Amino acid sequence: MSQAYVTLATNDGYAIGALVLAHSLRSNATTKELCIMISPTVSSPIRSLLESVFDKVVTVDVLDSEDSAHLSLLKRPELGVTFTKLHCWTLTNYSKCVFLDADMLCVQNPDDLFSHPELTAVCDIGWPDCFNSGMFVFVPSLDTYGKLLQHAETQGSFDGGDQGLLNTAFPNWHRVSFVYNMVASATYTYLPAYKQYGANAKLVHFLGALKPWQHRYDASTGSVHTAPGYEHLALYLNTWWTIYLRLVRPGVPEMDLQSAVEEKTPLEDVQVVQQLADMSIGQENLQEGLARWERGEPDYLGRDSFANIQAYIEEKLRSSK
Repeated sequence: MSQAYVTLATNDGYAIGALVLAHSLRSNATTKELCIMISPTVSSPIRSLLESVFDKVVTVDVLDSEDSAHLSLLKRPELGVTFTKLHCWTLTNYSKCVFLDADMLCVQNPDDLFSHPELTAVCDIGWPDCFNSGMFVFVPSLDTYGKLLQHAETQGSFDGGDQGLLNTAFPNWHRVSFVYNMVASATYTYLPAYKQYGANAKLVHFLGALKPWQHRYDASTGSVHTAPGYEHLALYLNTWWTIYLRLVRPGVPEMDLQSAVEEKTPLEDVQVVQQLADMSIGQENLQEGLARWERGEPDYLGRDSFANIQAYIEEKLRSSK
């Protein structure tokens, strides 16, 4: 049986994030399959785009905890729908999976995660006795799925979301290094540790209400205008946008640009770039890249490898100083 990375998109905004995540995994030469669960609210054109990138696209019913009283404590009521994550245990055509939130970015190959048992995860920075549910290793099982549903009904979730539920369901979880789920904001809260260990990061997690696709990209400078308090994330945000512009944006239908952004976010906060021809990586401009992408030929081992993308970003950052 095959193994897979699994992610989830409950709207077009997170679907765009999932597409960048998928390309970043492939650009880092993953040997695993890519699977995405989506809700019926994902538009048909975006679903078609997902089907061209992921090995498997699964539509699931939204399992909302409806626990708005608990969710209000986190000021994030939209997290109610993340109970849909429980459906990942129904993917029994896979022998083992790694779940990744759609607001993550792969910066080094993390395939060694599949050598770890269920439930393997990374400590949460808010309460390290708990794990952060943005990444976890699991084994699909209908029996486990049934037990999780029962647990949700009888025990609920102490934070109103999937993280509280999963932590009480898997109290004896296995810990792996922070590099497998490096919360991007932590690079600022403990900058010395980031300087010491940050180069080892494999998966970056854009935790919080403001996602990469909600930052404004400036075509004239080829870089992201970071919101106040997010300046330290410039490298990762620019990497996310470079992958988006090079490998995702060419396939996003023009008429669906606004629907690719969450309803709460004004379109002007995203400013999707129209003038792509000036941006080049590896002596290929994005018009040439678009033609290659439309032929279904992303060059993950060459022009579209993560090493080339990273070199381009570093050069951009140096030239802007």
